[in-house]
Amino acid sequence: MADTVLYDVTDGLATITLNRPEAMNALNTELKEALRDALQQAAADPVVRAVLLIGNGRAFSVGQDLKEHVERLHDEDVRAAGTTMATVKEHYNPIVAAIAGMPKPVVAGVNGVAAGAGAGFAFAADYRVVADTASFNTSFAGVALGADSGVSWTLPRLIGHGRAAELLLFPRTIKADEAASLGIASTVVPAADLAAEAANAARHLAQGPTVAYAAIKEALAYGAGHSLSDTLAKEEELQTRAGSADDHRIAVDAFVQKEKPTFLGR
Repeated sequence: MADTVLYDVTDGLATITLNRPEAMNALNTELKEALRDALQQAAADPVVRAVLLIGNGRAFSVGQDLKEHVERLHDEDVRAAGTTMATVKEHYNPIVAAIAGMPKPVVAGVNGVAAGAGAGFAFAADYRVVADTASFNTSFAGVALGADSGVSWTLPRLIGHGRAAELLLFPRTIKADEAASLGIASTVVPAADLAAEAANAARHLAQGPTVAYAAIKEALAYGAGHSLSDTLAKEEELQTRAGSADDHRIAVDAFVQKEKPTFLGR
């Protein structure tokens, strides 16, 4: 794993840290490739039961590294090949697909500004712990771009179509308190407590019923784009899977015996 992304697995929790603090975790090619690979590794690793995605330094991520991007904009070969925005297919799409699609919960610890694709990665997470000094900005229209990194899918589901359109058409800084009122921030905590609070939330999920969490994620994603009847059928399928898992039996036995369950993640 490249130094631009740090990767650690402890007690079922994979902590993935964006590590370009000197550049406010701007997304250059090295970081994007390392992040994509780390997320895919965590998704495929049966030992990993939850993921914490967090930034090192003053920012979660300010989004695309525009200093690197401007070189591509002025590269005649890149322009002729029509690959100026190849990073969307090569990096952003698989990163967001890994966050939203992995069968285990992902917590974003938003320690500072999350802009552009950085905001998109946070929106794709299942739970966002946000420092009271942090902020969000869609920022795409400000550099004459449409939405990427899944924002056109995730943001309307968090705050509704109208508000999402407003924030994309008129990008601005959304401070932590407003992010909470809009529904972007799951919880807001003092900046000094951000790392500990985000890790606590992620550890809680890493010790939980992983199969059930996977079913919840899949049901929410499916229900967003299907009819009630189709969603009911999907819920039946997913509930059959969760109900056949060891953790369901463990949970019911513990409830009957008035004990706290110890989940196995299977």
